[in-house]
Amino acid sequence: MALMFPRLARNFARNGYYPTDEITLERTLQALTPSSTGRMRIFDPCAGEGVALAETAHALGRDRVEAYAVEYNRERADHCRALLDRVLHSDLMDTIVTRQAFGLLWLNPPYGDLVADHSGASQYQGKGRQRLEKAFYQRALPLLQYGGVLVFIVPHYVLDDELCGWLCNHFTELRIYTAADPTFRQVVIFGIRVRRQDLARPREVAQVREYLQAIGAGVQNAETLPTTWPWEPYAVLPASTDLEHFYRVTLEPEQFNQEVKRLRGLWPDFTLHFGQSGVQPRPPVRELSRWHLALALAAGAISGVVKSKSGRVLVLKGDTYKDKVRKTEFTEDQDGNVSEVRILTDRFVPIIRAWDMTPGSPNRGCVLTISSTADTPPEPEIPVPETAPVPTYAAPFEPGRLLLTQAVQYLVENRSINLALYLDRHLAGDWGEISDDDRSSNQRALKTGERLLSGYDIDAEGETRLWILTEANRCATTILLPSDY
Repeated sequence: MALMFPRLARNFARNGYYPTDEITLERTLQALTPSSTGRMRIFDPCAGEGVALAETAHALGRDRVEAYAVEYNRERADHCRALLDRVLHSDLMDTIVTRQAFGLLWLNPPYGDLVADHSGASQYQGKGRQRLEKAFYQRALPLLQYGGVLVFIVPHYVLDDELCGWLCNHFTELRIYTAADPTFRQVVIFGIRVRRQDLARPREVAQVREYLQAIGAGVQNAETLPTTWPWEPYAVLPASTDLEHFYRVTLEPEQFNQEVKRLRGLWPDFTLHFGQSGVQPRPPVRELSRWHLALALAAGAISGVVKSKSGRVLVLKGDTYKDKVRKTEFTEDQDGNVSEVRILTDRFVPIIRAWDMTPGSPNRGCVLTISSTADTPPEPEIPVPETAPVPTYAAPFEPGRLLLTQAVQYLVENRSINLALYLDRHLAGDWGEISDDDRSSNQRALKTGERLLSGYDIDAEGETRLWILTEANRCATTILLPSDY
């Protein structure tokens, strides 16, 4: 059952890899006992080479245990797959796993301080010292079923007031011991997850918390793991729910390559995607306003060589791409249940590039860029193609930038709605199906510069309504559904 040669242990530690030593693993397994019936499901969110979880599965009865793991390092993940049932080569924070799906959580997380990403976001949700051990604890705790067993292996100095409070609020029958190998100053913590209302008396909880804090501060030393477990073993309960989700969110290049091979290419039917590329585009059914022209340019519907009325020649290429801002939040209710919420916010960024090819122009060869980003240069004049002259459209107000919510964008992409029809009505002062009070407010807002709101029923039954909202400063007009507000 040896994990590695002892002389290699420190090399692993320098690379941020702290596997459980052989003696500590042997003594820890004596504290665990299998359930009398049913199949057990155990999990290690940072499994290393998978030896610790594999030995745990054998100790509990390999034919009755399903062992799941996540490992960030590719070589160690490949080694895990030879020992365990299912292994994800991934960062734990980049996975979707069913909550309360495991009867045992073996948590020996990476050690060290957290570093925020390039946008300043952090995986840690708390007020104490930001540590990797805490971030992994927060992420892995909801995956353990109530009544499930925790084996938590961390350096003793990580046990600050915050982490000790979490442990005492989430677990009962807490016991802490010093690891058999003192190299990494580790402690092994055992506990059974319970709801907060099922905790022991407050005084007993306070005493356990003070004891953990004293060990974390180095004021008191925990006993070394006993060679023979003197207490009643912790029973690993059978799985109480189905494991519906166990997958990685993003793909590494190698995994993407495997998926492409499995699908036999990105587009198995090439003509389905590119069969219409040679079709001559049809002219618009009506003359384009300046707003329509800008929208068509940003969408890439108008590209190539265009000429303005002044004789300016530009080579145009427009596009709109969707950027996602990702955020993860952890909350804890009064019962001690930790909830994880992943928020993906869409951000639509239009960008138009124009290559000035006007004969004799001093700017010949220069590239102009028009975008909605913060560092956008002053917006140049938008050229008008000869095939799409600009009509004189007298709108009672300036609409500003056009913004669409994700729900409206979906309707547009599926050709379920013609936005131009409703936007023209909004710009012309036809406010649609709104109340008399809102209609009066809009008429007053045309003079006072307040916000404008239109509402249009977009189906025959009147069950689906579209809102168009122009901001008070006329910087933007947003098209949305009432459910997006």
